[in-house]
Amino acid sequence: MSESYLIPAGDLLVEEEIKHSRFISSIFHCQSELEFKCVLTNLKLEYPGASHYCYAFVAGAPSDSINIGSSDDGEPSGSAGRPMLAALLGSNIGEVGAVVIRYFGGTKLGVGGLVRAYSSGLKKGLPQLETKLKQIRYPGKLVCGYHQLKDVEHLFSRCDVVIADKVFTDNISIEFAIPKRFKDELNLELATMSQGQLKALFD
Repeated sequence: MSESYLIPAGDLLVEEEIKHSRFISSIFHCQSELEFKCVLTNLKLEYPGASHYCYAFVAGAPSDSINIGSSDDGEPSGSAGRPMLAALLGSNIGEVGAVVIRYFGGTKLGVGGLVRAYSSGLKKGLPQLETKLKQIRYPGKLVCGYHQLKDVEHLFSRCDVVIADKVFTDNISIEFAIPKRFKDELNLELATMSQGQLKALFD
């Protein structure tokens, strides 16, 4: 599994007219199917009265084949959602959703024409989409003394750790997430720093 992948850093719209039909392709960041459905609902409000709202999404890493989905929304089967999903999967971008809004202009395109039309905006838009790198981090826990906290936090910053929670009792319990490549280094440094007292536990 890759330790990082590209995700959209913003939204993009591509508008085309193909044989009198208007196609508006919206590409955006989407981390879950629920989040995707919220965006789809908003687009239907923003562009009312369209003939079709076809879509595809990859809600995880680019290689994720579980959190994906697509819909032809009334177009002939396989003519819209599947070609859109293929364009997304081929882009090597994760957590990405796309909706193509069609206002029918009176000329039928045939299945081949629809496949080209629905994937056209995505093929133009995806290379232009602004992206950023997402690090995959693994959850971990650590319990340390108050006198060790400053050194632990310094080590965490060096290992690109994101702290999720701190609970202060007799000791300090820290929940965090860390890139895979730093997991071994973190425990080595913790052991050195604390004469073997401290060890992070990973799920």
